[in-house]
Amino acid sequence: MIGGVSVRSTHLLNQDWARFWSIEAVEIKHPKEDKLPTYSGSIINGKSNYLYSVRPTVGLQRVIFRKAPDAGVQVNGLFGAGPSIGLLMPYFISYDYSERTNGNSQLTDVRNEQYDPLVHRDQRLILDRAPLFSGVGSTKFLVGAHARAALSFEYGRYRDAVAGVEVGALAEFYTTTPAIIRVAQASDESLNDRFLPSVYLTVYLGSRN
Repeated sequence: MIGGVSVRSTHLLNQDWARFWSIEAVEIKHPKEDKLPTYSGSIINGKSNYLYSVRPTVGLQRVIFRKAPDAGVQVNGLFGAGPSIGLLMPYFISYDYSERTNGNSQLTDVRNEQYDPLVHRDQRLILDRAPLFSGVGSTKFLVGAHARAALSFEYGRYRDAVAGVEVGALAEFYTTTPAIIRVAQASDESLNDRFLPSVYLTVYLGSRN
């Protein structure tokens, strides 16, 4: 699943063609992410990093079916491409390092750390997920590129209003493999991909100038 926000500006070139630029920010999740209950909450099994993508895009849009001035649905086809800036932010958990006597502890040593399968071997000692932005100071940047093709269905009753949905496919590639999921007995490259294809649905609202 991919979810986020997007801003777009479109400039008409002629009756059928337009040029656009956009920028969006989305979270990319690994397809094998699975929640597990813990002592006091839940974690995503094996997750070591969040991956966020910022995508500036430029492209062209063509009218396929034109709507009436004040009603109806207009269908547009569009293609765009641009760089991808990946933000790999550590996924922190709360791990119990307390000393145990006869199998019991008083939770005197609980630390918030990035999940590491080589360190946090006992899932029974993972108490919960740490707050979302615990690892923001250790965020790493990845460089990539993306391209998209889509159909947009635009409708509205007023000349100055724009509303509709866009359905498309997007292909994204990073020069470094983003280690979202990590397992002790497998390499990051075998569990995660540099090439991240997806389909998307965008609901948009806007105005004409």
